[in-house]
Amino acid sequence: MSSHRAPGRPDPDEGEEAWRRARRTPASRPRGMSRRDALDAERVRAGKPPRPKKSGPGKFRPLAHRPKPEDPPLTPVQAAGFLVREVFLVLLIALGLSLLIKTYLMQAFFIPSSSMENTLQVGDRVLVSKMTPGPFTLNRGDIVVFQDPGGWLPASEKAPASSPTVERVHSALMFVGLMPSDADNHLIKRLIGLPGDKVVCCDKQGRVTVNGTPIGEPYVKTGSAPSEDEFTVTVPADHVWVMGDNRGDSADSRYHRDNADGTVPIDNVVGVAFARVWPLKRMSPLTNPSDVFDAVDSS
Repeated sequence: MSSHRAPGRPDPDEGEEAWRRARRTPASRPRGMSRRDALDAERVRAGKPPRPKKSGPGKFRPLAHRPKPEDPPLTPVQAAGFLVREVFLVLLIALGLSLLIKTYLMQAFFIPSSSMENTLQVGDRVLVSKMTPGPFTLNRGDIVVFQDPGGWLPASEKAPASSPTVERVHSALMFVGLMPSDADNHLIKRLIGLPGDKVVCCDKQGRVTVNGTPIGEPYVKTGSAPSEDEFTVTVPADHVWVMGDNRGDSADSRYHRDNADGTVPIDNVVGVAFARVWPLKRMSPLTNPSDVFDAVDSS
C-alpha cells in the first residue's frame, strides 16, 4: 500500500494521532484515566514504547491539590504553602460551622447579674437552644433568654476595650459564636406563665398560683419569698410571664406592668438555656423542673 505522506516528511506518531482522536471523542478514554496514561496506552497499541518519565523534582503546585504518594518531595516553600492552605481551610470551615450553629441551633450567653441565683451565678456561661420556641415548644419552668421588650434594662456605659482592634475582634468572635454574647440587650429569667395562664401572688401560704394551683418552687433562692409584691395577671396571647429565681433581687415581669402588663412577647425569646458550661467546676445541665407544674391545668 502506498503512503500519502509528502516526500521527506517523518512518519506520523500513531500514538499522538490516537490521543488526538481520544480528545475529540472523550467517550473513547476511560473515566479516571489521566491524559499521559491514555497517550501511553495508545502508543503501546501502535507498537511504540511509552514516553519516558521525567526524572528529578517535577512541577508541583501545593495550593492546587493535596500531595499524593507519587508526587515529588515538597520543597520547604511548597510545604509552608500547603500548611497555610490547610490551616486557612480548617479555620474557614470552623467559622462557617460556628456561625451556622449560632444562627440556627445554639448560642452561648454570659450571666451579668444575680437575678437567677442560686441557679446561675454572675459570670456563668450558659448554652441556649435556639430551637425553642420553634421546632420545640416553650414550657413552664424553662429558663429563657429574651431580648429586652423595652425599658427592662437601664442604659449603661460600655467599658472601653483596650483598643479599637480588640473591640472589633471581640465583636467578630461574638458574631460567629466563638465567644459568649454580651447580655447588653438580653435578659434571662424563668418562665412561669404561658399564654392564657392566670398567675397570682399569693395564696395564704405565700405561694404563687398558676390557674388556681399553688406551685412549690425549689429553684427559688434560699431565704427569698416567692414574691414580696402581690399581683394578678392573665398572660395575653403570644406572651409569657417570667420571674427570676432570686425573687428579692430580680427586676422581672412584676416590675414592668406598664408594658404589656409585664409580659414578654414570645417573638423576643431567643431560646431556652439547657446547660451551664463555665466555670468548669459548676458545669451541669439545666433541667426543667416539670414536676413543679404537673398539677397546673392548661388555660
